[in-house]
Amino acid sequence: MTYVLGKQTLLLKIALRIFSIGLLPLLTANQALGAERIKFNYGLLEESIPINSLETYARTGKIDDELAVYRQDVGKKQLTQLRQALTTPIPLNEVEVSQFLYTPIGEILLKKLGKVIQTESNLSGFYAIRAALILSAAEPNNFTLLNVLRKFPASAISINLNQSFQIVNALQDLVNQTQNVIALINQQSQEKVSKTPTVNSVPVLDLGKSGSFHFFKQTIRLDDVSRNRIFPADIYLPVAQTPRTIIVISHGLGSDRTSFAYLAEHLASYGFVVAVPEHPGSDSKQLQALLAGTADRVTNPREFIDRPLDIKYLLDELTRLSKSDPTFKGRLNLEQVGVVGQSFGGYTALALAGAKINFEQLKTDCASLEDTLNISLLLQCLAVNLPHVKYKLFDARVKAIIAIDPIDSSIFGKASLSQIKIPVMIVSGSYDTIAPALPEQIQPFTWLATPNKYLVVINGGTHFSTIAESPNATVPVPTQLIGSSTALARRYVKALSVPFFETYVAEQPSYLPSLSADYVNTISQQPLPLSLIKSLASEQLEQAFK
Repeated sequence: MTYVLGKQTLLLKIALRIFSIGLLPLLTANQALGAERIKFNYGLLEESIPINSLETYARTGKIDDELAVYRQDVGKKQLTQLRQALTTPIPLNEVEVSQFLYTPIGEILLKKLGKVIQTESNLSGFYAIRAALILSAAEPNNFTLLNVLRKFPASAISINLNQSFQIVNALQDLVNQTQNVIALINQQSQEKVSKTPTVNSVPVLDLGKSGSFHFFKQTIRLDDVSRNRIFPADIYLPVAQTPRTIIVISHGLGSDRTSFAYLAEHLASYGFVVAVPEHPGSDSKQLQALLAGTADRVTNPREFIDRPLDIKYLLDELTRLSKSDPTFKGRLNLEQVGVVGQSFGGYTALALAGAKINFEQLKTDCASLEDTLNISLLLQCLAVNLPHVKYKLFDARVKAIIAIDPIDSSIFGKASLSQIKIPVMIVSGSYDTIAPALPEQIQPFTWLATPNKYLVVINGGTHFSTIAESPNATVPVPTQLIGSSTALARRYVKALSVPFFETYVAEQPSYLPSLSADYVNTISQQPLPLSLIKSLASEQLEQAFK
């Protein structure tokens, strides 16, 4: 880093850099700060910015003398983002905020923030941040970052620049490593593209657009008495003369069965029976219950067991219905099943494929959660609280899986992922900040030992790029987290899932050429260019890290 010395102190330049390269987005993403002044401490040096200066700028766009010292080094775009961050309403109330902040995951995030955001006496800001958030949320239509600043229960907030440097440097290392590895994957994908068009491939447009099958949707209610578990599932049934293979779609945490309805309809149009269960305890209703005060956690650790068991029970129930219910009789091939899951659903798919919960890996990785930049570990590490027994989550009926943005690095680790024997496709967004691409998808891909494996990277894709907006959404996902061109990302999922499941579940080898870099290069578009590789050595990762 280069700091320009002038009439401002060295400390002001350090503070400026911390804001400009990443600390401000970190703080605003968590809606936490406080007080009349923001102080920057770096050893014996200290400088500060009045909250009034920020408020004046947020309300009027005017930059006073106190804030002007930053303008020369901060771009216009960053200042505009700052103003928006200060004044954008947060659609939560005090009950919803307090419910989350008192969960284990909420407290871990507060402890992490408390190392950087401190009180005037340089003590952890844990309690002050929580109080400021709850007090601000209690004011109708005034829950903004600017009001959170005013509600901080002290005359000033102290930013620990030593801790800030550590976070920013660690974040920059992760970003650099990820960029290097993504560049390597993109290069390998391009090198695999043939100089001549692929012969005998399925037409590209036919895979991106709907197929020729008509279908209808039937919703069923499942009641697993042994687990006291009741949940619905939407079944998309193509109109066909012969039994059709089955694809199950598992949604992510806080989502529901509508979030991948677009994919269910697309696969059904190609003749697949598609079953989409809703996982109680980790769906949108669970998030609603948490925010309403009727639940005390984001999800129960038991969901790591119940989610795969939901799908096993669903397949068992479909087997029964195929013998007794005229709607399903003669329509289902229950020996040939594929599973696609996103995020927590990606975990679910991998568990059904044969990966076992790795308690030893969890014990190692979850010892220092306050220092991690991998938010998905906060969820994975809930599994530490499960009884340490061997759970039977594998299902032999599942012949192939697609895991989109899966969480798997610690819950499974290398020892478990290497045991999977069926075909696996991992889809990763390079801009995923929830389940970061490098630790959660790219490195785990190298641990897979199955001969038929694929890594697809959506360059510029986020954790939410492939998810359709649910009508049951409790809290809207911020636009900056969703990213752009979601329709294109969903088209990629549709266009790749068809040849993958046709090849490895329906056993139609004519689709295999469409699982290639040639095909991916053909459908790839800006602003989300696509890459596909079938192998990546750990040695290549290590070289990219350097």
